[in-house]
Amino acid sequence: MISFDDSRLTAMGLFAEAFTGLLAKSHASFAEAGLSDIDFETLIRLARSPGQRLRMSDLAAQTSLSTSGVTRVVDRLEREGLVVRQACATDRRASYAAITQAGTDRLAAVLPRHLADIEEWFTGLLPPEQLDVFLDMLRTIRDAVRPCATAGAEPSAGAQADAARES
Repeated sequence: MISFDDSRLTAMGLFAEAFTGLLAKSHASFAEAGLSDIDFETLIRLARSPGQRLRMSDLAAQTSLSTSGVTRVVDRLEREGLVVRQACATDRRASYAAITQAGTDRLAAVLPRHLADIEEWFTGLLPPEQLDVFLDMLRTIRDAVRPCATAGAEPSAGAQADAARES
């Protein structure tokens, strides 16, 4: 007999409810800044990456979008002047998405409210020692289920060569 009162189901359900609830709390601040959830995720990942750019393939891996999906997002953000594409000097097949000053400015406009929402509805609900343990647990789970989630976080040899040429 299958038990529907299984702690694994409870854990997954609570996680899903918390995640969707947090997304709903963030949605309004993103919308006020003219950003979708994926727009924000794309911009913040670029802003927090070395050189404020990522190879398109790494951006796709980090956001869990398909390569065509990330291309559509970058196309839209590029039309809005929030990102630019940059050619890869070492691999003609690859290109980078880089955040522009306008993209950085858009993030700067939305971050104060977003951080306040995070504090109110997420991190501020946990004492510091619980938050540290929780973050470690999330990294463990993330690394197991999405090993590419930090793709491009460490500059590759090709990215280092490109950066050296540009300086």
